[in-house]
Amino acid sequence: MGEVGAQESAGLAGRAEAEHGEVEVHDDLVHDEQGRPFIEFELEVGSGSEGHRLDRFLSLRFTRLSRNRVHKMLAAGGVRCRSSGRVLRKNSLRVRTGQVLVIRRPAPVEPPVVLDYSVLHRDEQVLVLDKPANLPVHPSARYHRNTLTALMRRRLGPGHGWEMAHRLDRETSGVIVFGRRGGSGPALKGSFFRREVDKHYLALCSGRFEGARTIDIPLGPARGSQILIKVGRRELDDGGQRAQTAVEVVAGGEFRGQPISLVSCRPRTGRTHQIRVHMALIGHPLIGDKLYATSEQEFLDVVERGQPVAELEARLGLWRHALHARSLTLPHPQTGERVCFTAPWPAELGEILALPGDPPGG
Repeated sequence: MGEVGAQESAGLAGRAEAEHGEVEVHDDLVHDEQGRPFIEFELEVGSGSEGHRLDRFLSLRFTRLSRNRVHKMLAAGGVRCRSSGRVLRKNSLRVRTGQVLVIRRPAPVEPPVVLDYSVLHRDEQVLVLDKPANLPVHPSARYHRNTLTALMRRRLGPGHGWEMAHRLDRETSGVIVFGRRGGSGPALKGSFFRREVDKHYLALCSGRFEGARTIDIPLGPARGSQILIKVGRRELDDGGQRAQTAVEVVAGGEFRGQPISLVSCRPRTGRTHQIRVHMALIGHPLIGDKLYATSEQEFLDVVERGQPVAELEARLGLWRHALHARSLTLPHPQTGERVCFTAPWPAELGEILALPGDPPGG
């Protein structure tokens, strides 16, 4: 994250500490006898892994770790059984369905993020948050404590019982919905799966977008790309999936002397990076998009060759991509009544182009 993003991250984190200073904080960071920091998390053995060797089970769950590294983790005492507390060191030990393993790993140095969120709605069955940009939702190879789920554990307690019904990309801000684990959570996920949820996004794109149109371009892994996560046009008979996004202009403006547009996007399908890819394919990439508004070489220079990401952000003019999950409308899992939740237009995007009818930062 560049200088602007780092400053904002520090400011938001400070405000969060002030706002939540009286709330019990649950930290998942542990230290050994020498004071070295570790992270701990749990893995439950599913029915499909019944009887697997312990080293094979871990290798399948940690795809980035070689079998040799898994063996070293076991030899170092990095895995124990939650119920008995026994440290598991034997590679050939057979795991059982329902067994919970506690994994201890050295705490990585994680990139800075915006460690904050605000609550838009809460009742017995539904929790709705406004996620800021530059906050990953789930742990990954680069992030563990600097994620939305980890932040919720620290604020609400490790047994808070909320589970995520859908996902947002790290740099996408806005509405994200949770349900009760084992109860309303699966019901909400079912609503997303059955496409009973109306999703409304706002985005800032380059160029002058006019009128309204439905983008109907099938998507799949980008053909010929060196970037594994990149999505592109892929015909249906070539492994692509149908993808539709309804786009309508909301307002126009300028950014760094060039025309830009504020557009309303309503995805009718839920493909990876759908809005970002569709807008780039029609010649209107999103402002600040490091993957689809730049060349592959520029992206690879950052992720593989050590070029500071701040340099790419400075060229793009924004530390995040300009995509915001404005609202979600869905059936309430308890009453069936359709309810709508809306997140305010982020201040950093409002400074580029205000949302018509909104107060500053609204």
